[in-house]
Amino acid sequence: MRKLEGEQVLLRIFLGDRDRVGHRAAWEAILALLRSEGLAGASMFHGHAGFGAASVIHTEKLLEMSSDLPVLIEVVDTQEHIDRALEKLEDLIQGFGILITMEKVRVIRYRPG
Repeated sequence: MRKLEGEQVLLRIFLGDRDRVGHRAAWEAILALLRSEGLAGASMFHGHAGFGAASVIHTEKLLEMSSDLPVLIEVVDTQEHIDRALEKLEDLIQGFGILITMEKVRVIRYRPG
């Protein structure tokens, strides 16, 4: 396990749960890429509702059967690891709407458990 402490980078990737990379969910393909690139860890969160650049509200309400709920992937790692992964991510994410943000964070504790 790598040591990760102090000032690092938080990468957030916002996309839809219907986005695909081939026959695979895009979020699943992104997580696999991040893992293969050796990033410290990543988490995927499924949203209940949201809207993006097209301003279309997507929700999980039963009466409004949405087809594209929001997904958020968060990754914390060093700037170098994030930059290397972003280069490969660009090839993977072509063809669907996405928002990627990056900010500095302070890692207090990182350990397996």
